[in-house]
Amino acid sequence: MKKQLPPLNWLRAFEASARHLSFTHAAAELNLTQAAISHQIKGLESQLGSALFRRLPRGLELTDTGAAYLPAVNEAIERLKAVTEEVFGQGQNRLLTIKINTVFFMRWLAPRMSEFRRLHPTINLRITSNVWMEHKEGAANSDLEIRYGRGDWPSLKTVRLTYDELIPVCSPSYLEGSTPLTCPQDLPNHTILHVIGYQEGWGYWLKQTGNSDLILGQSYQYDTLVTALEMATLGEGVVLARSSLVEAALQSGELVAPLAETIPTDEAFYLVYPKTSREHPHAMTFRNWMLDELQKRREDQEWAEEDWSDEN
Repeated sequence: MKKQLPPLNWLRAFEASARHLSFTHAAAELNLTQAAISHQIKGLESQLGSALFRRLPRGLELTDTGAAYLPAVNEAIERLKAVTEEVFGQGQNRLLTIKINTVFFMRWLAPRMSEFRRLHPTINLRITSNVWMEHKEGAANSDLEIRYGRGDWPSLKTVRLTYDELIPVCSPSYLEGSTPLTCPQDLPNHTILHVIGYQEGWGYWLKQTGNSDLILGQSYQYDTLVTALEMATLGEGVVLARSSLVEAALQSGELVAPLAETIPTDEAFYLVYPKTSREHPHAMTFRNWMLDELQKRREDQEWAEEDWSDEN
C-alpha cells in the first residue's frame, strides 16, 4: 500500500531538527515547545514506519533512513517557500503580471520601459501577450491587461488609454516606387494592407471620408496590426494605423502619412483589471506611471500644435 503524505508541520519539524540536530533549537525556530517537536517527530516516524533520528545523550544523529529522506524534504520545503512568495508574497520580489496587446507593447510601451525600470528598480514584471485571448471573460491569469476595443467589459474596471485617429501610412520607399498617392481616389492603384478583427478598418475609413464607392485594389490581410505595420515599414503597401502607435515612426521618417484625411476612432486601448480580486501591491504604481506617460504625450502634442500655429 502507498503511504499517505505526512502532514506538512511534521515534515517541517523533521527538517528543522535535522539541520540543528536538536529538538530544542528546532522548537525555537518554529516557535513551538520542545515537547511538541518531539511529538511531531514520533508521529512522522510512526507513519513512515522507520526511525529518523538516534537520540543521543548530547543531541541527535540522523539514521541512514533519515539522512536519505532529508534532501528531498529540504528541497520540497524550499521550493514551496519560493513558489508561495512568488505567487502570493506582498514583497518587492512578487512579479506583476501584465497581459498586453502585442502592437501596443511593440509600438508604445517597449520604448518607454527603460524609464519605468529607472523609476522603479525594485518592481519585477512578467509581460505576456493576449493576441489569441477571448475578451468576453475577465482578465484571467494577470494582474493588469491592456486590450483593444470599445471598453464594454462589464466584469472589469477599465481605464481608457488612447484617443486615436485612423491614419493611412506607408514607407517613403513605397511611395518612391509606386503611382502617386495624394488623395483617397488614388488608393485603388495601391496595395492595401488589412488587419482582421478591427471593427473600424478600411471600410469604415472610406465611409467616414465620403469615399465608400471606391473599390480598393490588391490587398493583403494580417491577423495583427503589428504584422501589418511591419510590412508597411518594409514598403509592402498602405496600412490604416492608429495614431498613438505610429507617432515615433512618423517623426523619425520611418513611415509617412501621404493622405490628409484622418478619422477619430471609437475603439481604443484600455487598461483593464478585475473588480473583485485583491490588487497586486505594484499594480497602482504601474497604472499611474502609464497614465503619467500618456498625459505627457498629450501635453507634448498640444505644445507642438501651439508652436505650429504660432509659426503659421
